Amino acid sequence: MVEPNQFGGQYNERSLYAGRWIACIGGRIVGQGGTPKQAFQAAQASRFKEIPQVSYVSTTLPIHIHPILERVAAILPQDRPVYVVGGAVRNALLRLPVVELDFTLRGKAIKTARKLADTLDGAFYALDKERDYGRVIIPQSEGCHLVLDFAPFQGATLEEDLKSRDFTINALAVEIHRPQELLDPWGGAADLYSKRLHACSPLAFISDPVRILRGIRFSILFDMRTDPDTQERMRAAVSLLPEVSAERLRDELLHLLESPKPATAIRILDYLEAIPYVLPELSAMKGVDQSPPHILDVWDHSLDVLTRLHQVLDVLKPTYNPQDSASLFLGVISHRLGRYREQIDIHLNTRFIPPRSLVSLVFLSALYHDIGKPHTKQIDQEGQIRFIKHEEVGADLVVKRGQALQLSNSEIKRTRVIVLNHMRPLWLSQSGKLPSRRAIYRFFRDTGPGGVDICLLSLADTLATYGPTLPPDIWAHQVDVVRYLLEAWWEKKEEVISPPTLIDGNDLMEELGLKPGPIIGQILRNIQEAQATGKVTNQRQALELASEIINDSNGDVEP
Repeated sequence: MVEPNQFGGQYNERSLYAGRWIACIGGRIVGQGGTPKQAFQAAQASRFKEIPQVSYVSTTLPIHIHPILERVAAILPQDRPVYVVGGAVRNALLRLPVVELDFTLRGKAIKTARKLADTLDGAFYALDKERDYGRVIIPQSEGCHLVLDFAPFQGATLEEDLKSRDFTINALAVEIHRPQELLDPWGGAADLYSKRLHACSPLAFISDPVRILRGIRFSILFDMRTDPDTQERMRAAVSLLPEVSAERLRDELLHLLESPKPATAIRILDYLEAIPYVLPELSAMKGVDQSPPHILDVWDHSLDVLTRLHQVLDVLKPTYNPQDSASLFLGVISHRLGRYREQIDIHLNTRFIPPRSLVSLVFLSALYHDIGKPHTKQIDQEGQIRFIKHEEVGADLVVKRGQALQLSNSEIKRTRVIVLNHMRPLWLSQSGKLPSRRAIYRFFRDTGPGGVDICLLSLADTLATYGPTLPPDIWAHQVDVVRYLLEAWWEKKEEVISPPTLIDGNDLMEELGLKPGPIIGQILRNIQEAQATGKVTNQRQALELASEIINDSNGDVEP
C-alpha cells in the first residue's frame, strides 16, 4: 500500500488525488481512477511495461466546501445519503469561493429542501414540482444570499447522475456526512489538476447544447485545454444552439463577455463555427477594411476593443496594481483617471436584473459598437473608406440582438445608448481642446449614466484603432477629455449636468402668459442648458431668457 506522504507531500491529504486510486511505477503516478480497476487500466493504457502498484490515496481531513454544510449535515439523517455535487466541489478543490451549492439525493428533493428552509430560516421555492427540484435561499451578511438547490438523481445511481453532467471537472461529489471522501468516478479531479477539459459523455452537447458556451467559459476561467474529442463534439452540436432558450443562451453569453478573456471567448465561438447560431450579426464584420488610422478590419478591431476594454477596467480597479499600468498608454490612464477608481467600481457593479452585471452589458456594447459598419461602407473620391451614420445603424442592430436575447428594456436601452453615442468622446477630442460646458451638458443629457460607459469604451476604441502607432499626444488629450467628462459627472453634476430647477411650467404660464403645450418643455430645456453653461444663475435670468426665446422664435422653439 502506498502512503500519501511517500511523494514528498505533493499528493497529501489536500491533493486532488485524495479519495482516489492511483497506479504507480517507481514512485511515479502513471494512472488513476475511481476504482482499483480504473487505475490499473489507465496505467496499462500508458503502455508502461512494468506492472504498476495500485493504492488508495486516503484522506482524513474534510474537504472544506462551505460552513453551511455542517449545519445541513446536522439536520438531515445519516441513513439517507445527500451529496453536494458539481461546481461547489470543484471550487473547493481549487480553493475558490463557493456561492451556491447543488445537492442530489435519491428522491424527496423538494421535501428535503423545505425541511432545511424551515430549520435554517431560509426561503423555500419549488423550482419544478414534476421533476422534484427545490431551492433554499439563506440570507447572508451585507445583503448577500446563499443558494442551495436540491434535485433527485439523474439516473439510478450517483455514478449515473455524475455521468449525465457536462464536464468531468463538475462530475464530483461529497456526501455531507462524510466530507473527507471525494467521490470522483469519472476522473474529474485529475482533469482539474492537469487542466484538461473533458466532456462526461459523447452526448453531453447534444443533450444540452448550451454546454458548448459553458465549456468555453470553463476553459478560460480555469486556463484549461479542451480535449480534442470534446472539442469536435462541441463543433458538431453548434447547429443545435437555436434550440436553447433565449434566456439560457443570454446568461451564458454574458458570462463569456464578463470572463477574463472576452475576445478569446468570441474567437473560440468562431473557431467552433457557432457565431451564426448565437450572434449572427458579427459575421458581416469579417474582412470589412478600414482606412487609417485603423490598423485592423472591423472584425479584428471589434475583438481588440474587448481586450483593450478589459485592460482599461483592470487598470482602474479599486486597488492600484503597478503591473496593470506598466505600459505607457495604460499608465496615462492610471495617472489621470485613478482618482475615480472607487466611483467606477460602484458604477460598474450596477445590476439592472440581478445577477446580470453592467460590465457584461458594456462588453456586449463594445462587441457591437461597430456592427453598423458593414452596412454603411462607402469609398469617397479620395479613396477613403467611410461609414456614415454607422452608429445609428449599429444602435438598431444591438437593440434587435438584445430583444432576441430577452434582455430587459432597461438593458436594451443602455446598450443602444452606448452604441449610438460611442463616437462622441472621440469627436469632442478632435478639436484639440477640452469640451465646453455646453458640450458636456449635451453629452450627458443624451447618455445619462451610460456616458460613463461610453467614456471607458472610447479609450479602448482609440487603443484598438491605432495599436502601436498611437501618437502619445493624441492619447494624452483623449484621456484628458475623458477625465473632464468624468469630473463633470462625479464632481460637478449639479453645476454642469443637472442644475437645480429655477422655474417650472407654472411660472412660465403665470409670468409670460403661455398656454400649456410642448413649448413649455422646450423652453425649460433651453433654460437648463443655459444654467449648465453658466449663462443663467437665477430666476430673473431664467424668465428673461424665456422671453428672448419666445421673441426670437415666434413660438417655434426647439430644445
